[in-house]
Amino acid sequence: MRSQFPVAVHLFFLRNESVLLLRRFNTGWGDGKYSVPAGHVDTGESVIGASIREVREEIGLLLHPSDIEVVHVMHRKAEAERIDFFLVANNWTGEITNKEPQKCDDLSWYPLKSLPVNTLHYVRQGLIKYQDGVLFSEFGW
Repeated sequence: MRSQFPVAVHLFFLRNESVLLLRRFNTGWGDGKYSVPAGHVDTGESVIGASIREVREEIGLLLHPSDIEVVHVMHRKAEAERIDFFLVANNWTGEITNKEPQKCDDLSWYPLKSLPVNTLHYVRQGLIKYQDGVLFSEFGW
C-alpha cells in the first residue's frame, strides 16, 4: 500500500538569536503549546507556495520565493504519518501581526537556546536539527 499522508510547512523567523513563536489557542489540537507559523500544503500547491500563503494568513507578512530556504525535512509519526518541511524566511516585507487571534493567543520572540517548555516537541526537534545543520530526520518512530 502506498503512503498518502499530509505535508506541512513550518516557518522559522529568526532575529538576534531568537525565533518567532506563536501559542496555539482554541484550535482543537496542541492548544496552549508553542509552534511557528505553519500549515498544510494544499493539493496542487508547492511547498514554497504554501509557505508564502500560510505566513500571509497567520502573521501578515509578504514573502518572495527567493526569501525562503528549506533547512530541514522530517518524516514524522504522530496519530498518522506526516512529512514536515522546515524553512527559514531570510527576508520579509510588512509588520508581524497576529492575523488569527481566534487561533493564536501569543506571538512573541523567544531565545533559540531557551524555548518555552510547552513548545511542540517536533517543532523543538526541527529547530535543533536546523541549528545542527541536519537536513533530514525521523521523529516519533
